[in-house]
Amino acid sequence: MTTDVLTLEVEGDGVAVLTLNRPDKRNALNSELRQALIDRLDELSLDDDVKVVVLTGAGKSFCAGFDLDELMAAPDREEIFAHSTAYHHAVHTFSKPLIAAIEGVAAAGGMDLALMCDLRVASTDSRLGQPQVKFGVPVAYDLVRTVLSEPVARELCLTGRLVDSAEALDIGLLHRRVEPGSVLGVAVAWASEITEVAGAGAMKQTFITVQDDLFGVGD
Repeated sequence: MTTDVLTLEVEGDGVAVLTLNRPDKRNALNSELRQALIDRLDELSLDDDVKVVVLTGAGKSFCAGFDLDELMAAPDREEIFAHSTAYHHAVHTFSKPLIAAIEGVAAAGGMDLALMCDLRVASTDSRLGQPQVKFGVPVAYDLVRTVLSEPVARELCLTGRLVDSAEALDIGLLHRRVEPGSVLGVAVAWASEITEVAGAGAMKQTFITVQDDLFGVGD
């Protein structure tokens, strides 16, 4: 299944691959792409043939964050922020294991997207961080803190620096680090392993039950 901004491929072994497909914009999250993610994750949550989902980006970047051109031009930013909450909620509470396959940069909202996944594998040349803080844009510290230790989370959220994949692995931001070009294959193989684990689905439900409700909808 394909849209202009998101592609979906379902493997025969219970693995689905979602690809952010705005490579000319470094897969920046505009409203169309966020809505496509909401819709596809909703569909996949109801598909009994899909057990694990891999999320990746087309081109040389995983995701550069929110589309700032769209945000700056928006006549009603509150509407965008409300839609952003719904998007974050959909990813953060997705009912099945979600693996981020990261090539290149995962910055700002792109790093947030990776953090909302259960597992993360990245290329050796990838970089992750929250550079938007340098320009006065808020950072989702509460989300960053769910993955990283408090001292590390505070440092990254205060400085906005990008960390390379070696450091990201060392601080627990990544689970695996592999050669460029092999990330998606490794992630899909990992996902296939998880489909064989009988309790993986129930385990994901436990994750959702105990995690903080960071992106409540309608609160």
